[in-house]
Amino acid sequence: MTRAWYRGDCHVHSHHSDGELSPARLAAEARAAGLHFLATTDHNTAAAHGTWPTGPGNPLVIPGAEVTTRTGHWLALGLAPGRVIDWHHDVRDGAALHRALARVRRDGGLCVAAHPHAPYPSGTFQYPYDGFDAVEVWNGAWTSDLPWQADNEAALAEWGRALAAGIHAGRWRPAMGNSDAHLAGQLGTPHTVVRATGRDPGALLAALRAGHSWIAASAGIDLSFTAHAAGRTAGIGERLAAPGDLPCTVRLTVRGVDGGTVTLHDERGPAHRATLRGAGAHTVEWGTSAGASGFVRAEVRDADGRMAALTNPVLLTGRVP
Repeated sequence: MTRAWYRGDCHVHSHHSDGELSPARLAAEARAAGLHFLATTDHNTAAAHGTWPTGPGNPLVIPGAEVTTRTGHWLALGLAPGRVIDWHHDVRDGAALHRALARVRRDGGLCVAAHPHAPYPSGTFQYPYDGFDAVEVWNGAWTSDLPWQADNEAALAEWGRALAAGIHAGRWRPAMGNSDAHLAGQLGTPHTVVRATGRDPGALLAALRAGHSWIAASAGIDLSFTAHAAGRTAGIGERLAAPGDLPCTVRLTVRGVDGGTVTLHDERGPAHRATLRGAGAHTVEWGTSAGASGFVRAEVRDADGRMAALTNPVLLTGRVP
């Protein structure tokens, strides 16, 4: 089955809640930002569903909502048009939360923990990640002096610490990155790049759920990330089966980042670091094995230390099919 890469922003607000822009203006900004799709996620409302421009040249729009509760926000992506998810729950009422999550899944949707370390009342995510399909580890500009800007470093560190245990337990939650756009010029900073079987909601949400994705600060950044052993190759979100002691080569190629660093992480933490010098394409290779690493993921930072791109893991296993 043929797969392709699609760029999308799944946390977007219009003037139907607290955003500045109309759906038509947001669609134009999505085109300018090089996006193939977006999700409409106004707070606790479906008013924008069905108001987006359609036709050639416009991004695919996935109906959704930001479920805004007293003790954290989460994204309901892939809702039936017009569907409103009950937001009258908090961390004290786990049963109501799980009823709401189940309602999204009955529509075939995806549940994403939003900006876990947003520093304002109700913005900090107090729920356990159990029951959620993904975590928004990158929300808006990586660093900002805005008082409401999410702490992306904290969200990434928390997600990264839980990754090894989740992978070995057979249940890990992919990372996502979205702009949380409210104002002009924010859309696509960052966005998630997804390898899917098509540009339709079902295929895109399935790929996001599986972690076949990486996060980019802009459409000017591109990368590939693979692992190779015993004549087999696996990409982001995929599993490479090879004997545990067999050498495995991890290869990252990144374009659009002029200077900076690449850090490869495995179950022990940061495992390899390389410096990027100059413009153009950069390729970093590192040798490991399934027995040593279990998984590998990549972070790419620019010369000022800001995140430019980060990937979900490539999984390594000693079991051979």
